[in-house]
Amino acid sequence: MTHEVVGRVEELGSELAALADENESLGKLSDRTVELLRSAGVIRMLQPKAYGGYEAHPREFAEAVMEVARHDGAAGWVCGVVGVHPWELAQMNPKLAQEVWNDDPDTWIASPYMPNGIADPVDGGYVLSGRWPFSSGSDHCGWDFLGALLGDGKGRPAGPITVLHVVLPREDYEIIDGTWDVVGLSGTGSKDVVVDKAFIPEYRTVRQEMVQEGTAAEAVGLTDTLYKLPFSSMFPLGITAAVVGICEGALALHLAQQKERVAVTGVQVRDDPYVLYAAGEAAAEIAASRVQLLDGISRLYDQVEAGKPISLEDRADVRRNQVRCAWRAVAALDEIFARSGGNAIRKGNPMQRYWRDAHVGLQHMIHVPGAAYHANALAAMGLELPEPMRILI
Repeated sequence: MTHEVVGRVEELGSELAALADENESLGKLSDRTVELLRSAGVIRMLQPKAYGGYEAHPREFAEAVMEVARHDGAAGWVCGVVGVHPWELAQMNPKLAQEVWNDDPDTWIASPYMPNGIADPVDGGYVLSGRWPFSSGSDHCGWDFLGALLGDGKGRPAGPITVLHVVLPREDYEIIDGTWDVVGLSGTGSKDVVVDKAFIPEYRTVRQEMVQEGTAAEAVGLTDTLYKLPFSSMFPLGITAAVVGICEGALALHLAQQKERVAVTGVQVRDDPYVLYAAGEAAAEIAASRVQLLDGISRLYDQVEAGKPISLEDRADVRRNQVRCAWRAVAALDEIFARSGGNAIRKGNPMQRYWRDAHVGLQHMIHVPGAAYHANALAAMGLELPEPMRILI
């Protein structure tokens, strides 16, 4: 059964699509787009019910992200990234959740997680400094999740390397305008953020390895299946769902535009077997990407629900398939874009925006195939993975 949030997004789809050009021009989501997303509740899907969320199945979250991205890739991307953060916040000290959501359950949290800063230990917490690019949706977020290396007290990384995820309120970091000048997904507003000697209380931090292994929830007494899933499966889910949704939107637009199109040869495209063959094949590939992505997270959820441990090989299989879903869907989009006719490249035609957004989506590190496929093969053979390779497996 379709989740109520997905149903609301479907109802808002035409207005979301109409705002997509404005978002691209602004270089961030418009206030109206954000208002629509808040009213639909997409960002609250993985948020605990105790704080106004739905605690939805991650499959339903991915379906909602896809539905948003069908209409506006940038809005879908922000939902896919920002929408995962309530899931992680739930696994941290409950005092932090109260700070973030008690006054407003619709408070959004940005990221990125890359460890671009040093968190030096001090009494009661850490002092953090650094600069992080790619903070999607940051203009509309009241907090930011940042990755940081545990420091040695002198501004250098301590050994052995330890990665923390830390959460800062808006007044503790600066968003740098003009740092998101890109060819696709412009509306995500994924700007740089800078932190200069901000104090981070201990309770606003969590070790990456605990979230990665799915043990952070247990440490704070959470027993819900949703919060026991590994970070390496949940974080990529929203991002890949956005890419698949973008490709679904492009396919729907392609079919609508080809229905009455007449080629320069004078032949109606509806009578061109080559264009229609490509469209049918692309539809099958994009549908396969959707099904495989949803199947992966559903299988992991069912394992945890049944009390079965998730092995490294299980995680590597899901990561391999998740990466492949994105590349398969975008390859299918390429095939139909190449057959959409010259008008597809006009700036006033959303087809070219879908194409650009999808390709920029592939640039995210979670879509790099080499390490994911390599790690999967090693895991399948029962061999050890090098430590850097385990980070997102």
